[in-house]
Amino acid sequence: MKYHIKFFSRLAICGTLLFSAGSCSEFLEEPDRSNFTMENYFTKPEHAESVVNSIYENLRNVLGGGFNGAPWMMLEFATGLANTELGQAQNSIFVRNLVNNSDNGYGATYWTNHYRGIANANLAIAKIPGINMDEAAKKRYLGEARFLRALYYYELVRMFGSIPLIKEPVDLKSADLYAPQAPVEEVYKLIEADLVEAESSGLPYTDATGRVSLGAIKSLLSSVYLTMAGYPLQKGAEYYKKAADKAQEVIQSGRYSLFPSYDDLHNPAKKNTGENIFMVQFAAFILPSNWQTSIIPYNQGISAYTDETGAIFANKEFVESYEQGDKRVAEKQFYYKTFSLRSDRTKTRDLGGYYLYKHFDTEAQLSTTSSNLNWTVMRYAQVLLTYAEAANEVGGPSAAVYEAVNAIRKRAELPALAGLSKEQLREAIWRERWYELSFENITWYDMVRLRKAFNVSTRKFEDYVGHKFSYGPVLKERELLFPIPTAEIRNNSKLKQNPGY
Repeated sequence: MKYHIKFFSRLAICGTLLFSAGSCSEFLEEPDRSNFTMENYFTKPEHAESVVNSIYENLRNVLGGGFNGAPWMMLEFATGLANTELGQAQNSIFVRNLVNNSDNGYGATYWTNHYRGIANANLAIAKIPGINMDEAAKKRYLGEARFLRALYYYELVRMFGSIPLIKEPVDLKSADLYAPQAPVEEVYKLIEADLVEAESSGLPYTDATGRVSLGAIKSLLSSVYLTMAGYPLQKGAEYYKKAADKAQEVIQSGRYSLFPSYDDLHNPAKKNTGENIFMVQFAAFILPSNWQTSIIPYNQGISAYTDETGAIFANKEFVESYEQGDKRVAEKQFYYKTFSLRSDRTKTRDLGGYYLYKHFDTEAQLSTTSSNLNWTVMRYAQVLLTYAEAANEVGGPSAAVYEAVNAIRKRAELPALAGLSKEQLREAIWRERWYELSFENITWYDMVRLRKAFNVSTRKFEDYVGHKFSYGPVLKERELLFPIPTAEIRNNSKLKQNPGY
């Protein structure tokens, strides 16, 4: 019996392959939906490349925008720091108001798409070793596959907790077709093992095409170690040291640096360079980034896009909690409150809120309506702050810790931190993470690993459970995880729903 490569299962654990060549634009193209079989595929070097390219594809599918919102917004509304003007985006509103449930389409999209990415990674890891090809190239492709599998699992385990851990290709006869949930620690063991192996795969330290690089591997590993040091595993000092050491390797490599201007963070010409360590790839007029209509105010006539949805913007209380003089909250740095009118660019409108300039493609918004902007997964600022936090936990304040966190503050035109106790510096570094990494799908993960939330009125951190959002809802223990999607629970009797849902 022949099995086609295009498998289907409850967990979406086999996806379609992305058949393309190696250039950046080709590696972005949509997959060829032809049905190859196991018997006639995985025989040539090109097949190794195409299966690895397929793993990248699902990074894009949780992004986007429009009148129904988008899955990436789930992680922002869960922080209590985001708002929306989009009344019909019920998935956003349920998360924001802490009345979320397992029918939420955002969580279902993350689950399905990430398991598709994992499926293609499993296929690559299983099949590439048998292809007759250059051994160094084979090793590099396997390194990419392991990094991407680790990234998908890292996001899933933090969102959903105990999840199915699938490490081999699955077909309709596989035992893992309806896999049980694995302990959280087992998932992290695979993530760590994949990244450690990927480190030795011979990938370049940086890659301007947007493919996985050694710098991306080490940066992700530092983040994983930082999370393992905190909740839910609470591995403590040993893993804080691992996080600090791995982040320090990236810092000492000298391959990355902070952009001198915040404008560079959303400049398509700066994609995959400088501060940008790993990004989800988009290309104007080929696969344009699709969140632009979501980050402009609802129907105020400022954009060349005719759809202006106001799907997500920053809570006023959060933006106004930044330190006095912080450049990040100056107009059109991280946020914007005014913009010219589409009908007359000499006229400016006060928009009545703080919208997200960090993800704003100026050329697309003003003229082309096809965005060339990438989505940032990891940037150097995060590595600096990971190092500062982890090293402070291990040894307290030091010159190197201050140097890392003060590099972030210097760009924000804020005075350098100095003379703080370990506890004071800990909270100062946390604040910098909240302010610097805002609306990059990082803050909610920080809240969960620390079991802390930021009070925008007092500018202090308080316990996650019992924290009251500035607009009223109170976090409960159940919000430490998202609910496993209803469809998965219904179709796999081995899955148990997370508490409180």
